[in-house]
Amino acid sequence: MTTTPEAPEVPTALTAPQIADLRAALPYVDGWLAYRRWRERVPGVQAAVWFDDALQLSSAHGLADEEAGAPLTTEHLFRIASHSKTFTATAVLQLVERGALRLDDPVGQHVPRLAEAGSRLADATVRELLEHGAGVIRDGLDGDYWQHGRPFPDEAELIEMLLDRGDKAPAGAGFNYSNLGYSLLGLVVAAVSGRSYGDFVTESIVEPLGLRHTGPEWDESRADEYAAGHSGRHVSQTRVRLAHVDTRAMAAATGFYGTASDLVRYASAHFDGDERLLGEHSKRLAQREAWQSDASQPESAHYGLGFVIDRVGGHRVVGHSGGYPGHITRTLFDPALGLAVSVLTNAVDGPATALSSGVLRLLDLALEPAPPGLATRASSSGVDPARFTGRFAGEFGIVDVALLGENLVALHPSGADPVDGMDRLRVAGPDELLIARGNGFGAVGETMRYEFDADGRVSRLRGAGGMSMRPVTELEG
Repeated sequence: MTTTPEAPEVPTALTAPQIADLRAALPYVDGWLAYRRWRERVPGVQAAVWFDDALQLSSAHGLADEEAGAPLTTEHLFRIASHSKTFTATAVLQLVERGALRLDDPVGQHVPRLAEAGSRLADATVRELLEHGAGVIRDGLDGDYWQHGRPFPDEAELIEMLLDRGDKAPAGAGFNYSNLGYSLLGLVVAAVSGRSYGDFVTESIVEPLGLRHTGPEWDESRADEYAAGHSGRHVSQTRVRLAHVDTRAMAAATGFYGTASDLVRYASAHFDGDERLLGEHSKRLAQREAWQSDASQPESAHYGLGFVIDRVGGHRVVGHSGGYPGHITRTLFDPALGLAVSVLTNAVDGPATALSSGVLRLLDLALEPAPPGLATRASSSGVDPARFTGRFAGEFGIVDVALLGENLVALHPSGADPVDGMDRLRVAGPDELLIARGNGFGAVGETMRYEFDADGRVSRLRGAGGMSMRPVTELEG
């Protein structure tokens, strides 16, 4: 019988040494992202990490536009799509805190057209819309606006889509993710606030946090700042550039743009103890698990009020992903630990979810105490373990020897999960590492032998199985 290894215990607060370990791990994390972008042949990847009340990593790899060959920067704007739902939920909760509406208000009270038409959606509550429990159809009967087959709907068309078989299930019957439901919430925000949806979220969320590169809708005046969207490679090896368009009445569900660094700053306002946007009670409501996305799958994600709640490693993480024509994105954060990660990609098949989870897995490894006898800080060898680190390749693959916190490990960046299949290493001498723990199909109990040049740089590594591997920088040269 096989057993699943337990997830490492995650701290509930960061100490000064742990913060130092996380910062020291970031160069490797960024190098891993760069390699994964290259291996997956994604045009561009923008990423950011936030902890200790500050932006700790902001990076960009690859191209903003394959056709033009333009390098991606940390200030290129991405369409962050369903991240918009977190902004919409935050706006609704702000209005609740101000006493302007109640979560249990029927939506028809604020959008009377539904009640006038006799739609049962008029009786669904604001809370049910926020948690995708109102039974609203996902995208309507003609969703080709997602493929640029037609414009996104304006307000009049949105209402007609909701009235045309828009109620696919009774309110409260189950979890039914709905972009039209969140678009309807945008109408509620406008009606209650007396402002347009875009103006309200800008004034109540974007501007107070100083998010200079974030907004609720396509901004034609900043067109040159956007990373181009690209098609996927599921039917062709050649990517096609996809245009940015206005999402009109669906901005509350999918219109927002932003950068990774702005998104982790925004996430920090949802950490425990931060009340710049919402009080503690409202944040608890937003981040509690209202529905499970697939009750038949125990590990499937949950949904709160505008936020996805998931597990990565030992973390209970909160956040959202986003899928827009040409951009796939994901932001996740641990509100108790005060740690946030955001990864944005500019292709329909961009692996933003895997990359963001991978970053968190690597940071967790940097926080994890080493097993007995393998803590590098307690080594009596007198050899600096950092001298063995680097990326090495041979005919059969690639391996990263990395020092993350007190863990000296061999990682395999070819896989989506950077920690899966890792070997734990121990310094055995000035030119040798022992593979102390790992999968028995590998070379546990054997050594990795190094050769160094006159400047102390690795010239060759005899890795698992005794096969020669060279530093990747040398192979690339």
